[in-house]
Amino acid sequence: MGRYAVRRLLHLIPVFLGTTAFIHWLVWSVPGDPFASLCGDRRCPDAYVAAMTARYRLDDPWPAQYLHYLGNLLTGDFGRTFGGREISDVIAAAYPNTLKLAVVAVGFEAVVGITAGVVTGLRRNGFLDNLVLVSTLFLLAVPAFVLCFTLQFLLGVRWGLVDPTVSPGAPPHELLLPGFILGTGSMAYVARLTRTGVAENQRADYIRTAVAKGLPRRRVVGVHLLRNSLISVVTFLGIELGNLLGGAIVVEGIFGINGVGGEVYRAILIKEGSTVVGLTVVLVLAYLLMNLLVDLLYAAVDPRIRYD
Repeated sequence: MGRYAVRRLLHLIPVFLGTTAFIHWLVWSVPGDPFASLCGDRRCPDAYVAAMTARYRLDDPWPAQYLHYLGNLLTGDFGRTFGGREISDVIAAAYPNTLKLAVVAVGFEAVVGITAGVVTGLRRNGFLDNLVLVSTLFLLAVPAFVLCFTLQFLLGVRWGLVDPTVSPGAPPHELLLPGFILGTGSMAYVARLTRTGVAENQRADYIRTAVAKGLPRRRVVGVHLLRNSLISVVTFLGIELGNLLGGAIVVEGIFGINGVGGEVYRAILIKEGSTVVGLTVVLVLAYLLMNLLVDLLYAAVDPRIRYD
C-alpha cells in the first residue's frame, strides 16, 4: 500500500504541472487588455498599464512567466490580486467555507443516498422502491437554484425554521440547508448506483454461500453485500467532493456564503487573471488528492482488492 501511494503521488506531479501550465497559458493568453476592467469606461493610463505588465511579467515569453509563477508557487506564494491583496489570504478566507459546505453536501449524499439505495435494492419493485425512483428522478429534474429559492423562502422566511442566509463564519448548522440542496442531485445518483450494485450482488455466489453458512442477515448485508457494492459509489463521491471544492456558485450566491465559487466568479467578471489562476491551482491540487484518496479507499471497501 505504501509503495502504491508513493507511485500514485509521483504520477500526480506531471498531471499537476501539465494542468497548471495549461490554465496559466489559457488565462493570460486571452486577447485584449487584461487590466481594462480596472479603469471602468476610461482607458487605463499607459504608465499604470506598464507598471502592471511589469509586475506580472507579461512582457516575458510565456514559458518564463510560468516558470517564475511555478517557482513562487513552490514557496507558497500564489501571487497578488490586481488590488494588491495576497491571493493566499483570499484562499484562506474563502476555501474553508467551501470545504465545510462540500463536506455537508457529500455527507447528505452518502447517508441518504446509500441508505435509500440499500433499502430499495433489497426490496426491488415494491412501493418504497418506486417511491425512491420517482423521488430521485424529481431531484435530478429540478434545477438547484429553484430548490434554493423555494426552500429558502419556505423554511427560512415564511416558517422561520432556519436562517435564510449564512453568516460570515459559515457555522456548520447554518450550512445544513444549502448543503442538502447542493447534494440533492448527486444524492439521487448515489441512491441509484447503490440500488443497482446491491441488486446485482445480491444474486452473487458469495452471497448465497454466506446465507447458506447461516450468517445473520445484518452481517450478510453490511459486510459482504454492501462493501462489495460500494466501489462505484466511492468513486462517484470522491469525484463529487473534488467537484464541490471547485465552488458551488449558485448555492453560495443565494445563501450569501463567502466561498471559492463566488471568488472565482468575481475574478472572471473583472478579468482578474492572477486570482483565477491562483484559485484554480488550489482546486486542481484538491481534485488530484481526492482521486488518490478514492484509489486508496478501494482496498478498504472491497477486500478482494489488494495493492502490491
